[in-house]
Amino acid sequence: MTGEQIFAPLKTFVFESREQPVTFVETTTEVADGVDCDVYKFDGDESKDLGIIRIKPGKKTPLQRVKLGDRTVEGFVSGKGKLMITKQDGTKIVYQVDDEEKTPFVVDVQIGELMQWEAAPGEKLVAYEICFPPYEDGRYENIQE
Repeated sequence: MTGEQIFAPLKTFVFESREQPVTFVETTTEVADGVDCDVYKFDGDESKDLGIIRIKPGKKTPLQRVKLGDRTVEGFVSGKGKLMITKQDGTKIVYQVDDEEKTPFVVDVQIGELMQWEAAPGEKLVAYEICFPPYEDGRYENIQE
């Protein structure tokens, strides 16, 4: 394990209206300054994996371009912040998320698009990412800002 598990590990995760069993794999600390990611595998399902991304107040994930994979799903768990997506044509979309929104927030990010989560000032943000197939190095390219 590459860091301390701050939360009790999840036993299940609801995705696309289906509760599925998951097993904690590791915590990747310092994905970026103030960003950690808990990695899970879906029990009995090798087609995808799950990352629970914890972002400290005012911090953000690296700006990343999706390079590989069949499907990349970004979703909101708790807190307050935003997900910024830049389409291949340069169009930018900003999704504001917070605990007061009752509708689940989930978006697919396409190959070639840029994405970045950012926690609001003074607020923590927890998001999730599901990768089809499971994440491996080279899936994303970090872009220097």
